[in-house]
Amino acid sequence: MKNILTSILMCVLLIACNSDTESQTSTIKLPDGFKIEVYASNIPNARSMALSPNGILYVGTRSAGNVYALIDKNNDYKVDEVYTIASGLNMPNGVDIKNGDLFVAEVSRVIKFSDIDNNYKNHPTYSVVSSDFPADRSHGWKFIKFGPDGKLYVPVGAPCNICLRDDDARYASITRMNDDGSDFEVFAHGIRNTVGFDWNPETNELWFTDNGRDMLGDNIPPDELNCAPVKGLHFGYPFLHGKNILDPEFGSQGDTSLYTKPVQELGPHVAALGMEFYTGQMFPAEYQNQIFIAEHGSWNRSQKIGYRVSLVRLNGNESISYETFADGWLNGDNVSGRPVDIELLPDGSMLVSDDYADCIYRISYHND
Repeated sequence: MKNILTSILMCVLLIACNSDTESQTSTIKLPDGFKIEVYASNIPNARSMALSPNGILYVGTRSAGNVYALIDKNNDYKVDEVYTIASGLNMPNGVDIKNGDLFVAEVSRVIKFSDIDNNYKNHPTYSVVSSDFPADRSHGWKFIKFGPDGKLYVPVGAPCNICLRDDDARYASITRMNDDGSDFEVFAHGIRNTVGFDWNPETNELWFTDNGRDMLGDNIPPDELNCAPVKGLHFGYPFLHGKNILDPEFGSQGDTSLYTKPVQELGPHVAALGMEFYTGQMFPAEYQNQIFIAEHGSWNRSQKIGYRVSLVRLNGNESISYETFADGWLNGDNVSGRPVDIELLPDGSMLVSDDYADCIYRISYHND
């Protein structure tokens, strides 16, 4: 009897969660022809996403310590089954897949679940790829992704709001390594905290978001969208913020002529996280190879900003516009959702994770 009552209660909670989340999507504003629906609900602290070739969506978390496998059994763009494949991990934010193996980034290490699509139901074990990353929890959660070169790119955030840690070149950087942890190197320097990056499908150049420092006021500095076409570039932190804002503490110690400026200054403190080049065929042609950015939203501004999905339109490597694509998660000071990451489905629709509403949305286009 107790098990029956428990099952009924879980069903009631799930229905309530689905109802609440579905009602949220009615407030989201999108361009004409676009539609947003709930792809998965009741996914605690849903953060970074990686889709396997078999259509299984793997989702990392920051505060929950879990990694999930989400299954859409009947291909109706609604998740039917959720499996917790790992729990008790240390901020397992980053996830990506290579050759059937799931790689997960914790604060100080990267682990691997082999042949994950065939093992996600069976409490899979993992091996440690690398355990040498700094253990600082401040900006210690990581987004990871395999590049066109087959290497795994792993950022190491600054362990502070603003500081100069020249004792360890890994701080405030994007690093890369082979999938077995070998040939580790720093690819780019001067990056305070990137939690999202992707490669331009036409040039294979790395693009990434970066979160600007805090405590300089509401309106400075901006977050950034950057491009790193080659190894070894420095993007200014902690000396320079945005294109021309010298840090009041460290600005005099740097040489601004050495730093690569952002392609686009984003909103101040919008907390730009996941980004993705649109390479699908569903959206209109004007969106092809343009950049979508999940803006998680400010936490210490007197007036909140962000809580949206933005679009940066490019002409080559130049930004020609920065505009809102989807918003409505912020109404006045009332927050109903916080976008984190973006992932494309094979049909060209777009998934957006939300660690505040514990769900994942699907954005599609219908030219009816």
